[in-house]
Amino acid sequence: MLGEERLFGWHAALFPTGRSGMYKIKTADWRDSIMQVTSGAMGREIVHFEAPVAEKVPYEMDVFFDWFNSDQSLYPVLKAAFAHLWFVTIHPFDDGNGRITRAITDTQLPRADQSKKRFYSMSAQIQIERKAYYSILEKTQKGDLNITDWLQWFLDCLLRSTKQTDQTIEMTLKRAQFWETNHAVDFNHRQQKVTQLLLDNFFGKLTVSKYAKITGVSTDTALRDLQDLIFKGILLQEGAGRGTSYKLIDIM
Repeated sequence: MLGEERLFGWHAALFPTGRSGMYKIKTADWRDSIMQVTSGAMGREIVHFEAPVAEKVPYEMDVFFDWFNSDQSLYPVLKAAFAHLWFVTIHPFDDGNGRITRAITDTQLPRADQSKKRFYSMSAQIQIERKAYYSILEKTQKGDLNITDWLQWFLDCLLRSTKQTDQTIEMTLKRAQFWETNHAVDFNHRQQKVTQLLLDNFFGKLTVSKYAKITGVSTDTALRDLQDLIFKGILLQEGAGRGTSYKLIDIM
């Protein structure tokens, strides 16, 4: 069940000192002031959104709780999208509304999977796409109550979240298989560090100079380490001369 006590507990945990940065805020209780989402320099702020007046917040939240806890007719994923937009529009707290909104969303989504375990994170994906998120949110909140575009964006974001999770799981399995396959290979600490970086999708190409910089050794030592990894069947050399680079042998 979602209710005041649960949300107030989340809010108190977010702000244990009763402050948000340098400012004292009202914690574990509904806000009692005007709430605007703004950007820009002081005195020239752009108001992106203004939430309902504080006096209406307790009533609005009671309506929200009644709907969230009782309405089971909606497909759970769509209900998560509705709940997200509804709660963040009420904006019931002095601060932390976005984080609690995402927590509510992540609470609802597993019901669609009928599982207590969830390997994807909608919250993390929204953080990655926060510019687009704030844009569609503002457009919807200033619109005519037609939330079709919001639902489309939310569902697409959820799809991207699951795809990102698939990639993460694939990388995790690839790392596990690599170390299992090469459990008998003797790596020094430098070789182990660079190999792990390569398994984590190393940016660009690995060269002798990059290896030396990463591990803090001379280029001669770096070259010996790399040649040793080639000999042990871990790396492949590509190119020659100044264009020489090294990559992992693909085991999958």
